[in-house]
Amino acid sequence: MHWLYLIGAGLLEVVWATTMKQSEGFTRLTPSLITIVAMLASFSLLALAMRALPLGTAYAIWTGIGALGAFLVGILWMGEAATATRIAAALLILSGIVLMKLSA
Repeated sequence: MHWLYLIGAGLLEVVWATTMKQSEGFTRLTPSLITIVAMLASFSLLALAMRALPLGTAYAIWTGIGALGAFLVGILWMGEAATATRIAAALLILSGIVLMKLSA
């Protein structure tokens, strides 16, 4: 169950990162509110996951899911560049997440 909490926390990190961008510096109400709610939910799920998972593993996987998810949202929905270097960096993050999971 703790792994599901961690995955949920990571996915919510993608939500709040995306809506933070859309809030335009917290000047737009709806994206700002979604950002705050998603942050609180993400932190809460991360805290639940950390009851059983090691700090380093949980935090690295949480941030990795958020980083990869935000990277994909940026490319697929926000028109950001999908250069070879950025894709290679994302693959390195993914390999780090996999290795953290395998080591836990």
